[in-house]
Amino acid sequence: MSLVALLYGKDRPGLVAKVSQWILQHSGNIMHADQHCDLQAGVFFQRVVWDCQVERKSDTAQAFGVFAKNTLEMDIRVYDTDNPLKVAIMVSKTDHCFHDLALRFKSNELGGDLVSVISNHQHLEAVSSQYGLPYYFLPVNKKTKREAESKLAEHLRSHQVDLLVLARYMQILSADFLEDWGKPVINIHHSFLPAFVGGKPYHQAYQRGVKIIGATAHYVTEELDTGPIIQQDVTRINHRHPVNDLIRCGKDLEKIVLSQAVRWHLEHRILTYNNKTVVFE
Repeated sequence: MSLVALLYGKDRPGLVAKVSQWILQHSGNIMHADQHCDLQAGVFFQRVVWDCQVERKSDTAQAFGVFAKNTLEMDIRVYDTDNPLKVAIMVSKTDHCFHDLALRFKSNELGGDLVSVISNHQHLEAVSSQYGLPYYFLPVNKKTKREAESKLAEHLRSHQVDLLVLARYMQILSADFLEDWGKPVINIHHSFLPAFVGGKPYHQAYQRGVKIIGATAHYVTEELDTGPIIQQDVTRINHRHPVNDLIRCGKDLEKIVLSQAVRWHLEHRILTYNNKTVVFE
């Protein structure tokens, strides 16, 4: 019976008190609250979770949104924890992130509903069936990309998908698709961005002779690999590691980083602001 609010705006005295007072006056009990102030920009960020003992939580959520916008002059999003977000995963042939996410959803670790697996190949159709997941084969090439993305958007809407996860999906989603669909997309990039964008980053890292490699989960924007970063991690390497070792070590990072990003999004812990994220852990 909880509501979660994410809000941000110009910092000024009394914001925390005003939020707490409003929730108390509307029969709420705060379960958790966290806030952050960007002192350089003068921007206040807050995540607050409260127990809402009313018949129609949607009315309370709407009323709090009006209060935050009009009284506090904050940008605001409010979520009902009784309504888990619906997720679709897109994958090509590389399957380690897909298996990791599928098992985590199956064991109810991530707090959302995985409703569809979408791929431009048929390699994972049988194993998706074993997981009990519906599989949508959507072939795409340069000539059919526009049509394929139109079908993709239709498929996502028909399944009421709230979040699209690219689990090593090796196609670039167009700016037209992202604008048309208009909902969050999380990608895992197999390097520590902003280094080694694009294809074969482990090969690029090997050629550069770096001493660490990493993985980055980020929201997808129309510019390749430059969207707001959600989570990153690294591991140390040295001159003895061939490319295959880099790839093997990197896969472990990719699984952990992507699953963390997906979990934080599904738990409504992420605020995006000026191409950056504030993550309330």
